[in-house]
Amino acid sequence: MSWRKLALPAPAGEVVQVKINDLAFVPAEIRVNVGDQVEWVNEDFIDHTATANSGEWDVMVPAGKSGQVQLDHAATITYFCRVHPGMTGTIHVSANR
Repeated sequence: MSWRKLALPAPAGEVVQVKINDLAFVPAEIRVNVGDQVEWVNEDFIDHTATANSGEWDVMVPAGKSGQVQLDHAATITYFCRVHPGMTGTIHVSANR
């Protein structure tokens, strides 16, 4: 009988939700780990975006829907809504689990 090693999939990151309500990201500041996903849930009746100030991602978040991005490196990322530039948020991404 021969034994084979089975490759196990890497553990999936967590999904961290940010609500969009009354033209604001709630909470406006979050902490996540590398590999986690941020999901914006738009509870407003108008469309929004979650756009990294660096330009590395731009997530469309239509009214009543959600959008996600997976974070693959440690950083502090500031973001905003392209439709409503006064809407801002910060994501602190840690390499440690």
